[in-house]
Amino acid sequence: MIRVISWSAFSISERTIHEVTRTVYCRAQKKLEKELLPIGGSARLLKITEEASMKARKTLTLISIFLLSAMTSQAQRISRGGPSPAGTVRVDLSRERPGRESTKFLAVVGNWSIVDDGGKRVLGVDGRSWLRGQPAGSLAEKARAIYGSRNEEFIDNVKAWAYFPYAVAKDIPDFHDGDISIRFKIVAGQLDQCAGILFNLKPNGDYLTVRFNGMEDNVVLWTFNKGVRKFVKKGSENIPLARNQWHTLQISVRGTNLQASLNGKHLLDYILAEPVSGKVGVWAKTDSVSYFDDYTVSR
Repeated sequence: MIRVISWSAFSISERTIHEVTRTVYCRAQKKLEKELLPIGGSARLLKITEEASMKARKTLTLISIFLLSAMTSQAQRISRGGPSPAGTVRVDLSRERPGRESTKFLAVVGNWSIVDDGGKRVLGVDGRSWLRGQPAGSLAEKARAIYGSRNEEFIDNVKAWAYFPYAVAKDIPDFHDGDISIRFKIVAGQLDQCAGILFNLKPNGDYLTVRFNGMEDNVVLWTFNKGVRKFVKKGSENIPLARNQWHTLQISVRGTNLQASLNGKHLLDYILAEPVSGKVGVWAKTDSVSYFDDYTVSR
Protein backbone atom coordinates (compact mmCIF):
# COMPACT_ATOMS: atom_id res chain seq x y z
CA MET A 1 0.00 0.00 0.00
CA ILE A 2 1.27 3.45 -0.92
CA ARG A 3 0.50 6.18 1.61
CA VAL A 4 0.31 9.80 0.49
CA ILE A 5 1.43 12.28 3.12
CA SER A 6 0.18 15.85 2.84
CA TRP A 7 2.55 18.84 2.50
CA SER A 8 2.06 19.74 6.15
CA ALA A 9 3.49 16.31 6.95
CA PHE A 10 6.60 17.00 4.79
CA SER A 11 5.26 15.35 1.64
CA ILE A 12 8.64 15.40 -0.09
CA SER A 13 11.01 12.72 -1.28
CA GLU A 14 14.74 12.48 -0.69
CA ARG A 15 15.29 13.34 -4.36
CA THR A 16 13.17 16.49 -3.95
CA ILE A 17 15.24 17.57 -0.95
CA HIS A 18 18.47 17.18 -2.93
CA GLU A 19 17.00 19.19 -5.81
CA VAL A 20 15.92 21.99 -3.46
CA THR A 21 19.34 21.96 -1.76
CA ARG A 22 21.14 22.17 -5.09
CA THR A 23 18.91 25.02 -6.31
CA VAL A 24 19.42 27.05 -3.13
CA TYR A 25 23.17 26.48 -3.23
CA CYS A 26 23.52 27.51 -6.90
CA ARG A 27 21.50 30.67 -6.43
CA ALA A 28 23.52 31.65 -3.34
CA GLN A 29 26.80 31.07 -5.20
CA LYS A 30 25.72 33.20 -8.18
CA LYS A 31 24.64 36.01 -5.88
CA LEU A 32 27.97 35.84 -4.04
CA GLU A 33 29.95 35.98 -7.30
CA LYS A 34 27.96 38.99 -8.47
CA GLU A 35 28.59 40.87 -5.22
CA LEU A 36 32.31 40.03 -4.80
CA LEU A 37 33.63 40.21 -8.34
CA PRO A 38 33.92 44.05 -8.44
CA ILE A 39 35.89 44.25 -5.15
CA GLY A 40 38.64 41.67 -5.50
CA GLY A 41 40.45 39.49 -7.96
CA SER A 42 39.43 36.09 -9.19
CA ALA A 43 41.77 34.38 -6.68
CA ARG A 44 40.24 36.20 -3.70
CA LEU A 45 36.77 35.47 -5.08
CA LEU A 46 37.61 31.78 -5.44
CA LYS A 47 38.82 31.57 -1.82
CA ILE A 48 35.79 33.38 -0.42
CA THR A 49 33.32 31.39 -2.50
CA GLU A 50 34.96 28.12 -1.45
CA GLU A 51 34.64 29.04 2.24
CA ALA A 52 31.07 30.21 1.77
CA SER A 53 30.25 27.10 -0.23
CA MET A 54 31.54 24.86 2.54
CA LYS A 55 29.39 26.64 5.12
CA ALA A 56 26.38 26.54 2.80
CA ARG A 57 26.84 22.82 2.19
CA LYS A 58 26.98 22.13 5.93
CA THR A 59 23.88 24.22 6.61
CA LEU A 60 21.88 22.69 3.77
CA THR A 61 22.98 19.19 4.74
CA LEU A 62 21.62 19.76 8.25
CA ILE A 63 18.37 21.06 6.77
CA SER A 64 18.13 17.98 4.56
CA ILE A 65 18.72 15.63 7.49
CA PHE A 66 16.07 17.42 9.54
CA LEU A 67 13.46 17.27 6.79
CA LEU A 68 14.16 13.61 6.05
CA SER A 69 13.97 12.77 9.73
CA ALA A 70 10.67 14.61 10.10
CA MET A 71 9.26 12.94 7.01
CA THR A 72 10.32 9.48 8.21
CA SER A 73 8.93 10.07 11.70
CA GLN A 74 5.59 11.21 10.31
CA ALA A 75 5.38 8.25 7.96
CA GLN A 76 6.05 5.88 10.85
CA ARG A 77 3.29 7.47 12.94
CA ILE A 78 0.84 7.09 10.07
CA SER A 79 1.87 3.48 9.41
CA ARG A 80 1.18 2.70 13.07
CA GLY A 81 -2.33 4.11 12.74
CA GLY A 82 -1.55 7.37 14.51
CA PRO A 83 -3.01 10.76 13.65
CA SER A 84 -2.26 12.23 10.26
CA PRO A 85 -2.28 15.93 9.38
CA ALA A 86 -5.24 15.32 7.09
CA GLY A 87 -7.22 14.52 10.24
CA THR A 88 -7.70 10.76 9.82
CA VAL A 89 -6.83 8.24 12.51
CA ARG A 90 -7.06 4.51 11.91
CA VAL A 91 -6.45 2.31 14.92
CA ASP A 92 -4.02 -0.40 13.80
CA LEU A 93 -4.27 -3.69 15.69
CA SER A 94 -1.90 -5.67 13.48
CA ARG A 95 0.90 -5.71 16.09
CA GLU A 96 -1.31 -6.56 19.05
CA ARG A 97 -0.92 -9.87 20.90
CA PRO A 98 -3.89 -12.29 20.85
CA GLY A 99 -5.20 -13.17 24.28
CA ARG A 100 -3.95 -9.90 25.80
CA GLU A 101 -5.64 -6.59 26.49
CA SER A 102 -5.29 -4.12 23.65
CA THR A 103 -2.63 -1.43 23.81
CA LYS A 104 -4.85 0.75 21.61
CA PHE A 105 -8.12 0.51 23.55
CA LEU A 106 -8.61 0.92 27.29
CA ALA A 107 -11.18 -1.58 28.59
CA VAL A 108 -13.41 0.25 31.08
CA VAL A 109 -16.34 -2.17 31.37
CA GLY A 110 -16.41 -5.83 30.38
CA ASN A 111 -13.97 -8.42 29.16
CA TRP A 112 -12.04 -7.05 26.16
CA SER A 113 -9.03 -8.67 24.52
CA ILE A 114 -7.25 -9.09 21.21
CA VAL A 115 -8.57 -12.04 19.19
CA ASP A 116 -7.03 -13.87 16.25
CA ASP A 117 -9.76 -13.93 13.62
CA GLY A 118 -8.56 -16.02 10.72
CA GLY A 119 -5.01 -14.71 11.02
CA LYS A 120 -6.01 -11.09 11.63
CA ARG A 121 -5.81 -9.38 15.03
CA VAL A 122 -9.09 -7.76 16.05
CA LEU A 123 -10.60 -6.42 19.26
CA GLY A 124 -13.15 -8.71 20.90
CA VAL A 125 -15.60 -8.44 23.78
CA ASP A 126 -16.88 -11.62 25.44
CA GLY A 127 -19.91 -11.05 27.65
CA ARG A 128 -20.22 -14.75 28.48
CA SER A 129 -17.31 -14.68 30.92
CA TRP A 130 -18.40 -11.40 32.45
CA LEU A 131 -19.79 -12.00 35.96
CA ARG A 132 -22.92 -9.90 36.56
CA GLY A 133 -21.65 -6.90 34.70
CA GLN A 134 -18.61 -6.05 36.78
CA PRO A 135 -16.47 -3.14 35.59
CA ALA A 136 -13.09 -4.04 34.18
CA GLY A 137 -10.25 -4.66 36.60
CA SER A 138 -8.33 -1.70 38.06
CA LEU A 139 -11.23 0.62 37.24
CA ALA A 140 -9.87 3.50 39.32
CA GLU A 141 -6.52 3.42 37.51
CA LYS A 142 -8.25 3.25 34.13
CA ALA A 143 -10.53 6.14 35.04
CA ARG A 144 -7.46 8.21 35.89
CA ALA A 145 -5.88 7.21 32.60
CA ILE A 146 -8.91 8.60 30.77
CA TYR A 147 -9.65 11.78 32.73
CA GLY A 148 -6.90 12.24 35.28
CA SER A 149 -7.85 12.95 38.87
CA ARG A 150 -11.47 13.78 38.04
CA ASN A 151 -12.61 10.17 38.29
CA GLU A 152 -14.96 9.66 41.27
CA GLU A 153 -18.15 10.57 39.43
CA PHE A 154 -16.86 8.72 36.39
CA ILE A 155 -16.44 5.53 38.45
CA ASP A 156 -19.90 5.86 40.01
CA ASN A 157 -21.53 6.17 36.59
CA VAL A 158 -19.54 3.26 35.18
CA LYS A 159 -20.77 1.04 38.01
CA ALA A 160 -24.35 2.16 37.35
CA TRP A 161 -24.01 1.05 33.72
CA ALA A 162 -21.99 -2.09 34.29
CA TYR A 163 -24.13 -4.17 31.94
CA PHE A 164 -22.86 -2.21 28.96
CA PRO A 165 -19.23 -3.06 28.11
CA TYR A 166 -17.12 -0.41 26.46
CA ALA A 167 -13.50 0.36 25.66
CA VAL A 168 -11.97 3.77 24.93
CA ALA A 169 -9.62 4.51 22.01
CA LYS A 170 -6.38 5.72 23.58
CA ASP A 171 -4.98 7.72 20.65
CA ILE A 172 -8.00 9.98 20.14
CA PRO A 173 -7.99 12.61 22.92
CA ASP A 174 -11.12 14.49 21.82
CA PHE A 175 -13.63 14.10 19.01
CA HIS A 176 -15.70 17.03 17.72
CA ASP A 177 -16.99 17.17 14.16
CA GLY A 178 -16.18 14.31 11.82
CA ASP A 179 -16.86 10.67 11.03
CA ILE A 180 -16.30 7.47 13.00
CA SER A 181 -16.55 4.08 11.33
CA ILE A 182 -15.95 0.52 12.49
CA ARG A 183 -16.17 -2.95 11.07
CA PHE A 184 -17.88 -5.36 13.43
CA LYS A 185 -18.81 -9.00 13.58
CA ILE A 186 -21.55 -10.44 15.82
CA VAL A 187 -20.33 -13.83 17.01
CA ALA A 188 -22.75 -14.88 19.76
CA GLY A 189 -25.10 -13.77 22.52
CA GLN A 190 -28.24 -15.20 24.13
CA LEU A 191 -29.59 -11.98 25.64
CA ASP A 192 -28.08 -9.48 23.22
CA GLN A 193 -25.97 -9.38 20.10
CA CYS A 194 -24.71 -5.79 20.04
CA ALA A 195 -21.88 -3.77 18.57
CA GLY A 196 -21.69 -0.01 18.68
CA ILE A 197 -19.72 3.21 18.48
CA LEU A 198 -19.24 5.06 21.77
CA PHE A 199 -18.68 8.83 21.54
CA ASN A 200 -19.01 12.07 23.51
CA LEU A 201 -17.60 10.36 26.63
CA LYS A 202 -17.42 13.01 29.35
CA PRO A 203 -15.25 13.27 32.50
CA ASN A 204 -18.30 12.31 34.61
CA GLY A 205 -18.89 9.13 32.57
CA ASP A 206 -21.83 10.37 30.47
CA TYR A 207 -21.74 9.29 26.83
CA LEU A 208 -23.65 8.59 23.63
CA THR A 209 -23.69 5.42 21.58
CA VAL A 210 -25.04 4.35 18.22
CA ARG A 211 -25.34 0.58 18.16
CA PHE A 212 -26.61 -2.32 16.08
CA ASN A 213 -28.50 -5.10 17.87
CA GLY A 214 -28.71 -8.42 16.07
CA MET A 215 -31.64 -9.51 18.23
CA GLU A 216 -33.70 -6.54 17.00
CA ASP A 217 -32.05 -5.97 13.60
CA ASN A 218 -31.90 -2.22 14.16
CA VAL A 219 -29.62 0.76 14.68
CA VAL A 220 -30.44 2.92 17.71
CA LEU A 221 -29.02 6.06 19.35
CA TRP A 222 -28.86 5.89 23.17
CA THR A 223 -27.81 8.43 25.78
CA PHE A 224 -26.23 7.56 29.13
CA ASN A 225 -26.65 10.61 31.34
CA LYS A 226 -26.16 10.90 35.14
CA GLY A 227 -26.96 7.25 35.76
CA VAL A 228 -29.96 7.15 33.42
CA ARG A 229 -29.95 5.19 30.15
CA LYS A 230 -32.39 6.62 27.62
CA PHE A 231 -33.58 5.56 24.18
CA VAL A 232 -33.32 8.46 21.72
CA LYS A 233 -34.07 7.35 18.18
CA LYS A 234 -34.21 4.20 16.08
CA GLY A 235 -33.04 3.87 12.49
CA SER A 236 -35.56 4.26 9.69
CA GLU A 237 -35.77 0.53 8.97
CA ASN A 238 -34.69 -2.82 10.33
CA ILE A 239 -31.73 -4.49 8.62
CA PRO A 240 -31.15 -8.20 9.39
CA LEU A 241 -27.44 -9.04 9.36
CA ALA A 242 -25.76 -12.42 9.14
CA ARG A 243 -23.77 -13.46 12.18
CA ASN A 244 -20.07 -14.26 11.90
CA GLN A 245 -19.71 -11.86 8.99
CA TRP A 246 -18.12 -8.42 8.93
CA HIS A 247 -20.32 -5.33 8.62
CA THR A 248 -19.69 -1.57 8.76
CA LEU A 249 -21.27 0.95 11.12
CA GLN A 250 -20.59 4.67 10.67
CA ILE A 251 -21.64 7.91 12.32
CA SER A 252 -21.16 11.48 11.04
CA VAL A 253 -21.26 14.51 13.32
CA ARG A 254 -21.48 18.09 12.07
CA GLY A 255 -22.20 20.49 14.90
CA THR A 256 -25.37 19.10 16.47
CA ASN A 257 -26.33 17.09 13.39
CA LEU A 258 -25.85 13.34 13.76
CA GLN A 259 -26.23 10.75 11.02
CA ALA A 260 -25.69 6.99 11.11
CA SER A 261 -25.39 4.34 8.43
CA LEU A 262 -25.08 0.57 8.31
CA ASN A 263 -23.16 -1.09 5.48
CA GLY A 264 -23.35 2.20 3.59
CA LYS A 265 -27.14 2.57 3.99
CA HIS A 266 -28.21 5.83 5.63
CA LEU A 267 -30.60 4.98 8.48
CA LEU A 268 -30.63 7.71 11.12
CA ASP A 269 -30.73 11.50 11.44
CA TYR A 270 -30.92 13.36 14.73
CA ILE A 271 -30.32 16.85 16.13
CA LEU A 272 -28.31 16.62 19.35
CA ALA A 273 -28.92 18.92 22.30
CA GLU A 274 -25.36 20.27 22.08
CA PRO A 275 -22.21 19.80 19.98
CA VAL A 276 -20.17 16.66 20.58
CA SER A 277 -16.91 16.89 22.52
CA GLY A 278 -15.33 13.91 24.26
CA LYS A 279 -13.52 10.62 23.97
CA VAL A 280 -14.64 7.78 21.73
CA GLY A 281 -14.50 4.00 21.61
CA VAL A 282 -16.45 0.78 21.08
CA TRP A 283 -19.54 -0.48 22.89
CA ALA A 284 -21.51 -3.69 23.48
CA LYS A 285 -24.27 -5.00 25.73
CA THR A 286 -24.62 -7.74 28.38
CA ASP A 287 -23.56 -11.17 27.02
CA SER A 288 -22.73 -10.06 23.47
CA VAL A 289 -19.70 -11.66 21.86
CA SER A 290 -18.58 -9.21 19.19
CA TYR A 291 -15.42 -8.42 17.24
CA PHE A 292 -14.26 -4.95 16.10
CA ASP A 293 -11.73 -3.82 13.51
CA ASP A 294 -10.75 -0.87 11.28
CA TYR A 295 -11.74 1.77 13.82
CA THR A 296 -11.34 5.00 11.87
CA VAL A 297 -11.89 8.62 12.85
CA SER A 298 -11.90 11.36 10.20
CA ARG A 299 -12.01 15.05 11.11
